[in-house]
Amino acid sequence: MVVPTANGKIDVLPNHVPIIDKLVAGDLKVQKEGKTEFLAVNSGFIEVYSDKVSILTDEAIKIGDQDDSAIEEAVQRAQDALNEGKKSNLDHAAIQKLEAAARFALAQQIAKGKSK
Repeated sequence: MVVPTANGKIDVLPNHVPIIDKLVAGDLKVQKEGKTEFLAVNSGFIEVYSDKVSILTDEAIKIGDQDDSAIEEAVQRAQDALNEGKKSNLDHAAIQKLEAAARFALAQQIAKGKSK
C-alpha cells in the first residue's frame, strides 16, 4: 500500500512499524492478492499497527468505478467553484473547503491516470 501523507508518500508493508500520520488528498495504491487498485482519498488520518491499516477520511472512492468524463467534470466544477469563491467575499474557512474539494477532484484525476 502506498499512502499520501503530510510527510510524503509512504509504503506500508507487512509488519510495518506502528505509525499515525495525517492523510492528505491524493491517490492511494492498494496491492492485495496480486491485484492493484487505486483510490482517491481526501484528507484524514492513517494508523498502521502490525498488519492492520486504518484510514479515517471524509471521502474515498475506488477509481476503477469512475468514468473519465465524470472525473474531468468534477475537476472543472471544483476549480470553477474555487475561482468564484476567491473572487467573492467568502471567509477563510469556506475557501479552505473549496480548496479541499479541488484537491480531491485532482486526486481522482491522478489516480485514474495511474490505474490505466
